[in-house]
Amino acid sequence: MYTFIAGPCVIESMECLEAVAQELVRLNTQLGTDIIFKASFDKANRTSIRSYRGPGMEKGLQMLGDIKSKYGLRLLTDIHEAWQAAPVAEVVDVLQIPAFLCRQTDLLVAAAKTGKEVNIKKAQFLSGQDMQYPVQKVLDTWAQCFPEKKGAMPWLTERGNSFGYNNLVVDFRNIPDMKKIVPTVIMDCTHSVQRPGAAGGKTGGNREFVPAMALAAKAFGATGYFFEVHPDPEKALSDGPNMLYLKDLEGVVRSLLV
Repeated sequence: MYTFIAGPCVIESMECLEAVAQELVRLNTQLGTDIIFKASFDKANRTSIRSYRGPGMEKGLQMLGDIKSKYGLRLLTDIHEAWQAAPVAEVVDVLQIPAFLCRQTDLLVAAAKTGKEVNIKKAQFLSGQDMQYPVQKVLDTWAQCFPEKKGAMPWLTERGNSFGYNNLVVDFRNIPDMKKIVPTVIMDCTHSVQRPGAAGGKTGGNREFVPAMALAAKAFGATGYFFEVHPDPEKALSDGPNMLYLKDLEGVVRSLLV
């Protein structure tokens, strides 16, 4: 069974969250999947200080909690500072470490100390093999704090590497390299088609390549897939150019389940 993660880049409104949640519930029922709902309460690494960041942790967690309570979906969100880990873990099922921060020891340790699942995104400047070191920080913390988690492993996510300025390229060899470290390796199919900072103070992207990114990752042995989706990406407040239209998610997921 693959691990699927999907949702809007950032929390914009309850209407948007509910529209996505309703579709994920429908797909889970129809396809027998268990898609994890993802949305960020704060995008702390936006290109411009004028860009929308989100509603903040307190309001964002309340909104995510409402989605979980109403729709029964598992939740994933990212944290940017160590102090956020404990309160966020009270609401979500998976704590995500952003790619730029995957070497931050205090952040990894704080996430691990919650005992929740931890998804570490590979930095744009690291190889798949380099991810053994962030993983070890989580494992050492679990060993100290949760002996009963012996044998558990965090997740790793591939999201491309910097390729000159304003561009990313995916070296799919990173997927089997990371599978030598952990069993769950997820392909971030939408962030990997970004054009960082290439849209005049915002990040651009090429969503038309998302389905091919997913299928290529499957060929290299990915065990999970991450999609940022939105009912109308052209009006999204963050990552619109690389997000999938919500209506297109079913077709992409079906292509991976064949």
